[in-house]
Amino acid sequence: MKILVVDDEFHIRKVIGDYLRTEGYEVFEGTDGLDCIEQLKSRPDVDLILLDVRMPKLTGFEAIEQIKKITDAPILFLTALDESFDEIKGLNLGADDYITKPFRYDILIARVNSALRRRKALKPTVFESKNFKMDFSKREVKIFETPVTLTKMEFELLEYFVKNNELVLDRNRILDSVWGYDYYGDPRTVDTHVKTLRVKLGEYGEWILTKRGVGYQFKVE
Repeated sequence: MKILVVDDEFHIRKVIGDYLRTEGYEVFEGTDGLDCIEQLKSRPDVDLILLDVRMPKLTGFEAIEQIKKITDAPILFLTALDESFDEIKGLNLGADDYITKPFRYDILIARVNSALRRRKALKPTVFESKNFKMDFSKREVKIFETPVTLTKMEFELLEYFVKNNELVLDRNRILDSVWGYDYYGDPRTVDTHVKTLRVKLGEYGEWILTKRGVGYQFKVE
Protein backbone atom coordinates (compact mmCIF):
# COMPACT_ATOMS: atom_id res chain seq x y z
CA MET A 1 0.00 0.00 0.00
CA LYS A 2 1.16 3.54 -0.79
CA ILE A 3 1.62 6.28 1.82
CA LEU A 4 2.57 9.91 1.18
CA VAL A 5 4.50 11.55 4.04
CA VAL A 6 4.45 15.36 3.91
CA ASP A 7 6.66 17.34 6.31
CA ASP A 8 9.11 20.19 5.74
CA GLU A 9 11.63 18.61 8.15
CA PHE A 10 13.84 16.03 6.42
CA HIS A 11 14.64 14.02 9.54
CA ILE A 12 10.94 13.64 10.38
CA ARG A 13 10.19 12.37 6.87
CA LYS A 14 13.12 9.96 7.09
CA VAL A 15 12.15 8.53 10.47
CA ILE A 16 8.51 8.05 9.46
CA GLY A 17 9.52 6.66 6.06
CA ASP A 18 11.88 4.15 7.64
CA TYR A 19 9.20 3.02 10.10
CA LEU A 20 6.60 2.54 7.37
CA ARG A 21 8.96 0.77 4.97
CA THR A 22 9.85 -1.64 7.77
CA GLU A 23 6.15 -2.52 7.93
CA GLY A 24 6.08 -3.17 4.17
CA TYR A 25 4.48 0.08 3.00
CA GLU A 26 5.55 1.92 -0.15
CA VAL A 27 6.46 5.47 0.90
CA PHE A 28 6.62 8.75 -1.02
CA GLU A 29 7.66 12.08 0.43
CA GLY A 30 6.50 15.69 0.10
CA THR A 31 8.17 18.80 1.50
CA ASP A 32 5.16 21.09 1.94
CA GLY A 33 1.48 21.49 1.10
CA LEU A 34 2.09 22.62 -2.47
CA ASP A 35 4.43 19.72 -3.14
CA CYS A 36 1.83 17.36 -1.69
CA ILE A 37 -0.86 18.58 -4.07
CA GLU A 38 1.43 18.38 -7.11
CA GLN A 39 2.44 14.82 -6.22
CA LEU A 40 -1.17 13.74 -5.78
CA LYS A 41 -2.08 15.01 -9.24
CA SER A 42 0.21 12.37 -10.73
CA ARG A 43 -0.22 9.86 -7.92
CA PRO A 44 -3.93 9.92 -6.97
CA ASP A 45 -3.90 6.25 -5.95
CA VAL A 46 -2.14 6.74 -2.59
CA ASP A 47 -3.84 4.89 0.25
CA LEU A 48 -3.03 7.31 3.08
CA ILE A 49 -1.46 10.74 3.67
CA LEU A 50 0.54 11.80 6.73
CA LEU A 51 0.35 15.58 6.66
CA ASP A 52 2.25 18.02 8.87
CA VAL A 53 0.32 21.08 10.02
CA ARG A 54 3.06 23.71 10.24
CA MET A 55 4.77 23.98 6.83
CA PRO A 56 5.97 26.83 4.59
CA LYS A 57 4.27 27.77 1.29
CA LEU A 58 1.04 25.94 2.17
CA THR A 59 0.18 24.56 5.60
CA GLY A 60 -1.60 21.29 6.18
CA PHE A 61 -4.76 23.18 7.09
CA GLU A 62 -4.60 25.18 3.87
CA ALA A 63 -3.85 22.13 1.72
CA ILE A 64 -6.50 19.71 2.98
CA GLU A 65 -9.41 21.17 0.98
CA GLN A 66 -7.51 20.82 -2.29
CA ILE A 67 -6.25 17.37 -1.32
CA LYS A 68 -9.80 16.12 -0.82
CA LYS A 69 -10.68 17.20 -4.37
CA ILE A 70 -7.99 14.85 -5.70
CA THR A 71 -8.21 11.80 -3.46
CA ASP A 72 -10.39 10.24 -0.79
CA ALA A 73 -7.36 8.72 0.95
CA PRO A 74 -7.48 9.17 4.74
CA ILE A 75 -5.41 12.05 6.11
CA LEU A 76 -3.54 11.86 9.42
CA PHE A 77 -2.29 15.22 10.66
CA LEU A 78 1.09 15.49 12.37
CA THR A 79 0.90 18.02 15.21
CA ALA A 80 3.20 19.22 17.99
CA LEU A 81 2.55 17.85 21.46
CA ASP A 82 1.22 21.14 22.87
CA GLU A 83 -1.07 22.05 19.96
CA SER A 84 -4.40 20.51 21.03
CA PHE A 85 -6.24 23.32 19.23
CA ASP A 86 -4.63 22.14 15.99
CA GLU A 87 -5.91 18.62 16.58
CA ILE A 88 -9.49 19.84 16.96
CA LYS A 89 -9.25 22.15 13.98
CA GLY A 90 -7.72 19.42 11.83
CA LEU A 91 -10.49 16.95 12.64
CA ASN A 92 -13.11 19.60 11.88
CA LEU A 93 -11.48 20.25 8.51
CA GLY A 94 -11.82 16.58 7.56
CA ALA A 95 -8.72 14.84 8.84
CA ASP A 96 -9.29 11.23 9.85
CA ASP A 97 -6.89 11.25 12.80
CA TYR A 98 -3.80 12.96 14.17
CA ILE A 99 -0.42 11.93 15.54
CA THR A 100 1.48 14.11 17.98
CA LYS A 101 5.21 14.74 17.66
CA PRO A 102 7.41 13.35 19.05
CA PHE A 103 5.72 10.02 18.40
CA ARG A 104 6.37 6.43 19.38
CA TYR A 105 6.90 3.81 16.71
CA ASP A 106 4.06 1.59 17.92
CA ILE A 107 1.62 4.50 18.14
CA LEU A 108 2.42 5.68 14.62
CA ILE A 109 2.00 2.22 13.10
CA ALA A 110 -1.19 1.53 15.07
CA ARG A 111 -2.79 4.80 13.89
CA VAL A 112 -1.77 4.15 10.28
CA ASN A 113 -3.03 0.56 10.32
CA SER A 114 -6.30 1.62 11.93
CA ALA A 115 -6.96 4.32 9.32
CA LEU A 116 -6.21 1.90 6.48
CA ARG A 117 -8.54 -0.74 7.96
CA ARG A 118 -11.36 1.81 8.14
CA ARG A 119 -10.71 2.84 4.55
CA LYS A 120 -10.78 -0.76 3.37
CA ALA A 121 -14.06 -1.40 5.18
CA LEU A 122 -15.66 1.65 3.55
CA LYS A 123 -14.41 0.99 0.02
CA PRO A 124 -17.16 -0.06 -2.39
CA THR A 125 -16.80 -3.58 -3.73
CA VAL A 126 -19.13 -3.11 -6.70
CA PHE A 127 -19.39 -0.46 -9.41
CA GLU A 128 -22.66 -0.31 -11.38
CA SER A 129 -23.89 2.04 -14.09
CA LYS A 130 -26.22 1.64 -17.07
CA ASN A 131 -26.33 -2.18 -17.17
CA PHE A 132 -22.58 -2.36 -16.55
CA LYS A 133 -21.48 -4.06 -13.34
CA MET A 134 -17.98 -4.63 -11.99
CA ASP A 135 -17.51 -6.64 -8.79
CA PHE A 136 -14.00 -6.02 -7.46
CA SER A 137 -14.06 -8.75 -4.82
CA LYS A 138 -15.36 -11.43 -7.19
CA ARG A 139 -13.26 -10.06 -10.06
CA GLU A 140 -16.28 -10.13 -12.37
CA VAL A 141 -17.50 -7.81 -15.09
CA LYS A 142 -21.01 -8.14 -16.49
CA ILE A 143 -22.88 -6.24 -19.18
CA PHE A 144 -26.64 -6.83 -19.20
CA GLU A 145 -25.86 -9.69 -16.74
CA THR A 146 -23.66 -11.37 -19.36
CA PRO A 147 -20.11 -12.06 -18.08
CA VAL A 148 -17.25 -10.37 -19.91
CA THR A 149 -14.07 -12.44 -20.05
CA LEU A 150 -11.02 -10.35 -19.19
CA THR A 151 -7.40 -11.31 -18.65
CA LYS A 152 -5.83 -10.60 -15.26
CA MET A 153 -4.14 -7.41 -16.52
CA GLU A 154 -7.24 -6.23 -18.39
CA PHE A 155 -9.30 -6.58 -15.21
CA GLU A 156 -6.72 -4.78 -13.07
CA LEU A 157 -6.38 -2.00 -15.62
CA LEU A 158 -10.15 -1.53 -15.77
CA GLU A 159 -10.34 -1.64 -11.96
CA TYR A 160 -7.70 1.10 -11.77
CA PHE A 161 -9.65 3.24 -14.24
CA VAL A 162 -12.95 2.75 -12.41
CA LYS A 163 -11.50 3.49 -8.97
CA ASN A 164 -9.92 6.68 -10.33
CA ASN A 165 -13.08 7.73 -12.12
CA GLU A 166 -12.79 11.07 -13.98
CA LEU A 167 -9.10 11.56 -13.11
CA VAL A 168 -6.72 12.04 -16.03
CA LEU A 169 -4.04 9.35 -15.66
CA ASP A 170 -0.73 9.48 -17.50
CA ARG A 171 0.71 6.30 -19.01
CA ASN A 172 3.69 6.07 -16.66
CA ARG A 173 1.46 6.31 -13.61
CA ILE A 174 -0.80 3.59 -15.04
CA LEU A 175 2.21 1.36 -15.66
CA ASP A 176 3.54 1.88 -12.13
CA SER A 177 0.17 1.25 -10.49
CA VAL A 178 -1.07 -1.69 -12.57
CA TRP A 179 2.07 -3.40 -13.86
CA GLY A 180 4.33 -2.39 -10.95
CA TYR A 181 7.47 -0.31 -10.54
CA ASP A 182 9.69 -3.20 -11.63
CA TYR A 183 8.07 -3.42 -15.07
CA TYR A 184 10.58 -2.76 -17.85
CA GLY A 185 8.55 -3.66 -20.93
CA ASP A 186 7.19 -1.44 -23.67
CA PRO A 187 5.13 1.48 -22.26
CA ARG A 188 2.81 1.05 -25.26
CA THR A 189 1.43 -2.05 -23.56
CA VAL A 190 -1.02 0.33 -21.86
CA ASP A 191 -2.38 1.38 -25.26
CA THR A 192 -2.61 -2.25 -26.38
CA HIS A 193 -4.58 -3.28 -23.30
CA VAL A 194 -6.87 -0.25 -23.58
CA LYS A 195 -7.60 -1.21 -27.19
CA THR A 196 -8.59 -4.78 -26.25
CA LEU A 197 -10.63 -3.52 -23.28
CA ARG A 198 -12.61 -1.18 -25.50
CA VAL A 199 -13.43 -4.03 -27.87
CA LYS A 200 -14.55 -6.35 -25.06
CA LEU A 201 -16.65 -3.67 -23.37
CA GLY A 202 -18.47 -2.73 -26.58
CA GLU A 203 -20.37 0.54 -26.26
CA TYR A 204 -19.06 0.91 -22.69
CA GLY A 205 -15.54 1.07 -24.06
CA GLU A 206 -16.34 4.69 -24.89
CA TRP A 207 -16.04 5.42 -21.17
CA ILE A 208 -12.25 5.09 -21.53
CA LEU A 209 -11.25 8.42 -23.05
CA THR A 210 -7.89 9.12 -24.68
CA LYS A 211 -6.21 12.28 -23.44
CA ARG A 212 -3.81 13.06 -26.24
CA GLY A 213 -0.22 13.51 -25.12
CA VAL A 214 -1.04 12.45 -21.56
CA GLY A 215 -2.87 9.16 -21.14
CA TYR A 216 -6.43 8.16 -20.35
CA GLN A 217 -9.51 9.10 -18.36
CA PHE A 218 -12.39 6.86 -17.31
CA LYS A 219 -15.63 8.83 -17.45
CA VAL A 220 -19.18 7.53 -17.51
CA GLU A 221 -20.98 9.39 -20.29
